[in-house]
Amino acid sequence: MTRDMSFFMQGKAEVIEEQEHVVSKRYKDEDGKVIPFVFKPLATERIEQIEKECMKPVMQKGRKVGERVDNGRFMARIGVESTVFPDFKDKSLLESYNAVDPVEVLKKVLSIGGEYTAFMNAVQKVNGMDEDFEDMVEDAKN
Repeated sequence: MTRDMSFFMQGKAEVIEEQEHVVSKRYKDEDGKVIPFVFKPLATERIEQIEKECMKPVMQKGRKVGERVDNGRFMARIGVESTVFPDFKDKSLLESYNAVDPVEVLKKVLSIGGEYTAFMNAVQKVNGMDEDFEDMVEDAKN
């Protein structure tokens, strides 16, 4: 392999397209076909911003001694932001579920545990969080 820096120049990376995944069999179109969810990857900067927004104080004896990430909320927010369709931030969808928080709508739409798990697996896959380090090393060798 050549160590040519031009491979890493701006615009050289492959664009990752939106991906469709079926995460629930309960939502069907007018023809009875299961409706796939559509996902897009998030930029690293957006993921970092969401992480900052999901920080919670760590309290000890009534005083803040640090912060930690609320991992459940963090992953749910990444899920909401990665989902193109359905749009969990859509005003009519929020009103339909009498909610203001898109994460709340997500959890109501995918109220069966296995659906939410399938959803989170799809989110991790589209954002490249599902790849095992050893698999990436093997891909690089090939």
